[in-house]
Amino acid sequence: MPDTVLPTQLVELAEKVIIANRRAGRTIAVAESCTGGLVSAALTEIAGSSEVFEAGFITYSNDMKAELLKVSHDVLDTFGAVSIATAWAMAQGALNKSHAHVAVAITGIAGPGGGSEQKPVGTVVFARAERGASPDKVVADMRHFADNGRGGVRLQAALCALELLLPEGA
Repeated sequence: MPDTVLPTQLVELAEKVIIANRRAGRTIAVAESCTGGLVSAALTEIAGSSEVFEAGFITYSNDMKAELLKVSHDVLDTFGAVSIATAWAMAQGALNKSHAHVAVAITGIAGPGGGSEQKPVGTVVFARAERGASPDKVVADMRHFADNGRGGVRLQAALCALELLLPEGA
């Protein structure tokens, strides 16, 4: 196990993701917002991760989501940054900006502020896009994590994102 300041469960799951994707011959990319690079940090804790982990995009502002990942302003204005439409567009953008086989996007509200009645603190949206997959095969989910502090929400979100990066059956 690497010597790290990251939570052990995060690094252990990242190691499982790297090993499983190496076996499957897949490369991966991530597009992170509320996790602010936590998923990328966990993946790069693993020796040899460069064989699998191709790119990480941290797009915290809506302007950067639009500029770097090509999320349309219409999607951001209509559905908001924390939406399935935005997460899906972020995942597609990460695929398009990389050569990865699969990309996962994470966007949400880590707190302590920023939540609303419709999207309280702890609301996080995930999407996974796979190169060559049917366009109607959208893998996306909105989760409501316990508001156990900003770090707690970010950790739960990073763990969920890593799970989405595991190949089926891994």
